[in-house]
Amino acid sequence: MSGIPLGVLDLVPISSGSTAAEALRNTIDLAQQTERLGYTRYWFAEHHLNPGVAGTSPAVVLALTASATSTIRIGSGAVQLGHRTALSTVEEFGLIDALHPGRLDLGLGRSGGRPSGRTAGPRPATPPVADGRAPNGLKIPPRFSPEHLIGSPRFLLQQRLLHQPGARPQDYGEQIDDILALLRGDYRSPDGIEAHAVPGEGAEVQVWILGSSGGQSADVAGRNGLRFAANYHVSPATVLEAAEGYRAAFQPSGHLDKPYVSVSADVVVAEHDETARELATGYGLWVRSIRTAEGAIPFPTSVQARAHAWTEADQALVADRVDTQFVGSPERVADQLEQLQEATGADELIITTLTHDHADRVRSYQLLAEEWHRR
Repeated sequence: MSGIPLGVLDLVPISSGSTAAEALRNTIDLAQQTERLGYTRYWFAEHHLNPGVAGTSPAVVLALTASATSTIRIGSGAVQLGHRTALSTVEEFGLIDALHPGRLDLGLGRSGGRPSGRTAGPRPATPPVADGRAPNGLKIPPRFSPEHLIGSPRFLLQQRLLHQPGARPQDYGEQIDDILALLRGDYRSPDGIEAHAVPGEGAEVQVWILGSSGGQSADVAGRNGLRFAANYHVSPATVLEAAEGYRAAFQPSGHLDKPYVSVSADVVVAEHDETARELATGYGLWVRSIRTAEGAIPFPTSVQARAHAWTEADQALVADRVDTQFVGSPERVADQLEQLQEATGADELIITTLTHDHADRVRSYQLLAEEWHRR
């Protein structure tokens, strides 16, 4: 399995009792460590108004990380286009590429409670799921509905703060087309006026589309012949649909002659299963804070997590995420990642790891890399 590259997805998490500044310093250190360990790429997510997440601007953190590393690819996982323009996105990444050419991944995602944009026609054929398992045994839990989050006061406030008054986001597919045209240098407005992004035009960035279903994101990625990242760690119920929807829509392009899929997984590794489970204790409480629309809390210690009085409703709210987190010894987690890769046909895997202590997080990535490269 060492032929299947491993990458990193970093939310720049803030642990309880820590600060955003310390989280950023930890991120720089983790990027340097994972570069040394042979991870292929290092991505940053974009989240807002979360007390426990410092990764609000992928481009800013990318610029810092690029200067502290030299070989690992760095990128966004993903830039949220719902409150951004094509030009601002290309210009920001063009600035970074100007000093660090050939290392940048521009991961693009839908955001902001947009409609799913599912294209017309039947859902793509996906492997059958029986008793919550894919044919090879991978856990595929019931679907989680985010409707209560989209209508929450906190979410509505976030949209108000991120958008100019009265602004309406551009259609996602059209926005991707504009980004690609600006990067190529052949953008024309509807009335024929040229626009050239400097820096940005001709930037050596690798464009990815991130998606959680077989809907618009998968279709846009396939139609444009781009790389696609499916989110098992965010939406495990729909990962098979997302991967197959992308493959069904794929058309060869100047970027790729065949589909290329990365799949994410939430992972905690330690020398022994029991130790890993202890390190992962805070994960359920952290997920609960997101899904109650509270916003991601600073990642708790195991003591803080155990102090929470769990209700049946709480447990149901986080079950799909907790049940599909890969936790254990290097051998156990590597086996689970192999199962994920087999079920999805992934060309790469993206690993995201959350622990309270930074040293445990670094150690998790180290143990996994060593086991992966032995296979």
